[in-house]
Amino acid sequence: MKTAAVFGGAGKIGRRVVDLLGTLDYTVRVLVHRHEIPGNHVHSIRGSIVDPDVCRDVVGHAQLVIQLATMKEDPQTFFDVSLRGTFNVLEACRFSGQVRQFILLSGDAAQGIWFYPHPQPINEQTPLAAYPGYYAFSKVIEETMTRQYGIQYGLPWTILRSSWVFENDDLLHHFSILENVDPAEPGHGFGEVPEEVTEQVRQGREHIPVLVDADGQPLTRHIVHLDDVVQAFSCAIGNRRAIGEDYNIAAPQPFRYREAAEYLSEKLSLPTIEIPSPQYHSFSIDISKARREIGYQPENDFPRMADRAIAYRRSDAGR
Repeated sequence: MKTAAVFGGAGKIGRRVVDLLGTLDYTVRVLVHRHEIPGNHVHSIRGSIVDPDVCRDVVGHAQLVIQLATMKEDPQTFFDVSLRGTFNVLEACRFSGQVRQFILLSGDAAQGIWFYPHPQPINEQTPLAAYPGYYAFSKVIEETMTRQYGIQYGLPWTILRSSWVFENDDLLHHFSILENVDPAEPGHGFGEVPEEVTEQVRQGREHIPVLVDADGQPLTRHIVHLDDVVQAFSCAIGNRRAIGEDYNIAAPQPFRYREAAEYLSEKLSLPTIEIPSPQYHSFSIDISKARREIGYQPENDFPRMADRAIAYRRSDAGR
């Protein structure tokens, strides 16, 4: 019987990964805090990732261990959950002696994305360079610890470095000036905006933003749909080629804010508005390694993601 241990299985990515493991005939041990995760193939274990004994219990004799647990911009909890938690999971894998693959879900934040200039597409050789904040920093440290456990203890690891993950109508939330003038997390909003934009927000008038750089050129950005992230896991799990490798996971192509905004403007009958974002830089992600080595074939480009987001919002589930 194949057994997997999953940390962070209650999140939006984690729930889908747990479901995927069921289709791959895994029995799944999942760490939970409050609510058990449904599924005949799931065994929920209550506890905290900051407790080494709990992590050892969850890992047990699992052959596959997946670490998805993370925290965002919370200085009070990010260290214990993201850093100490990952350390505890790695230690449990180390002493288990049964783990054939440890998969860490990292993020493009570890490579700085649009906070730093990237004149060439970001690939797996691009140095780790966290942008300001706790989340990006934690991703760099998690990746570093994972690689070191491979060197020091022979742990067979795989890193999936995902772009910003979208599902349902997330895309429409991002392309909304009413929701993003003052974002909670750096890099997800628009920063300081001109008075013209602020006035539209005050009056509750929605516009589709066109983010432009310091030279007034529309920014280019790369994101990814949740379905394609799950596909990446499907490609990597049990794949010997993936052992000791990291893969950038993103949509088939990046998008430019001008074309993206115009597409949404036509679909939603909303005007566009330019927002200067001189603090950001255009970037794209090179996913050729994942395509070549593990057969990753993302299906959701920007138009398809936009169409799916609009359909979701207009459906019963999105109301």
